[in-house]
Amino acid sequence: MPFAVYVLGLAVFAQGTSEFMLSGLVSAIATDLDVSLSAAGLLTSAFAVGMVLGAPLMALFSRTWPRRRALLLFLAVFIAVHIVGALTPGYGVLLAARFVGALANAGFWAVALAAAVATVPDRLRGRATAVVVGGVTIACVVGVPAGAVLGERWGWRAAFWAVAVVSLPALWAITRSVPGGVPGDRGRGGGTAPVADARGTASAGQEPEKAPAPARTPAPARTPTPIPVRDELRLLLTAPHLLPTLLTMALVQGATFCAFSYLEPFLTRTTGLTTTWVPVALALFGAGAFLGVGAAGRYAERRPTAFLAYGMAALALGWSALALTAGRPLAALALIPLLGMLAFGTGTALITRVLGLVGRSATLAGAFGTSAFNLGAAVGPWAGGLALEAGGGYRSPVWVSAALMALALLTEGARRLRRVRSRKRASGSTAG
Repeated sequence: MPFAVYVLGLAVFAQGTSEFMLSGLVSAIATDLDVSLSAAGLLTSAFAVGMVLGAPLMALFSRTWPRRRALLLFLAVFIAVHIVGALTPGYGVLLAARFVGALANAGFWAVALAAAVATVPDRLRGRATAVVVGGVTIACVVGVPAGAVLGERWGWRAAFWAVAVVSLPALWAITRSVPGGVPGDRGRGGGTAPVADARGTASAGQEPEKAPAPARTPAPARTPTPIPVRDELRLLLTAPHLLPTLLTMALVQGATFCAFSYLEPFLTRTTGLTTTWVPVALALFGAGAFLGVGAAGRYAERRPTAFLAYGMAALALGWSALALTAGRPLAALALIPLLGMLAFGTGTALITRVLGLVGRSATLAGAFGTSAFNLGAAVGPWAGGLALEAGGGYRSPVWVSAALMALALLTEGARRLRRVRSRKRASGSTAG
């Protein structure tokens, strides 16, 4: 796997820490800024809304830029707004900072996903996606619990400072490892990597002596003219099964973020655990997420339909079980890593499917996938907040997560049924 893919995962680690860390800080922020718990939860929704809007807009804005330049700009803005968020005394400025930071994060995600799959051959596409998404899971294992500890000891602002500091090494590493060419054809990293590297033929040893000088003359063709925006959008919107997959992804992530955003009050006010257990529970969720992403990278492409069907069914049952056993600490702590594994394994498999459906429109596909991911991240905490405001108690967001997974199963089943029918029609027309 190229080193640049791991560097992108490092940057995503810092950004994933920011996106998820409020789940362990929501009570502290609400108390410090004198707002309600549901208003503090909206800080997660504001970040997600910025991601939804920013992913396609930033991808279009930067689609002809060299990928390294786009990644550096987005990451620099992300660092700056976290410094602003750490310094602000008011809720309104923090809300705006979360939104702007999400715009930068969205642009980074869209470019990073396309850059990662562009550096590897087809057989490693799932693993490259897993490495980038794995940055989020490591953030859940390490970054989010660390943010909760920082917030408990030195206040929630310390977590924002930490995100800014951790992002700086990623900024330097991108300048050293990510190719600086404009987006090119897949497997070239923007048109800068040799063909032998992409195909794995450099190991033959004699290939440099065998290759005559004229064989390098087609090299300029490796950086093709970008597809016009209208044509790229048409490819996306007409790609078979893309829109149902994006809807399913939004529902799965909505379920994840709905329960995860209110995990801290759920554990301390319903399960009965002390605040010292919150970082432990967050780390358990992240450890499960890490295992889930690894499993998706290795197995989802072999049997993608079965992987997704079993994963989503298990998630629907798992969120229901967590709500039913909320008063039992051991049961809750056992279910949390399992749910993390299922949620992120399923999410990674859906992202891989999106990138595989769109051919040459990889950057905008990454943007659409990011938007769907974060549409769920926006709707989930909002729906969970509504359930809390309605007096459903602190386990009500978990029940909302179970309901969202039931809808995801229905959309995936409908997509599968349409696919079977279209194949039957195609075979019937061929036979006729």
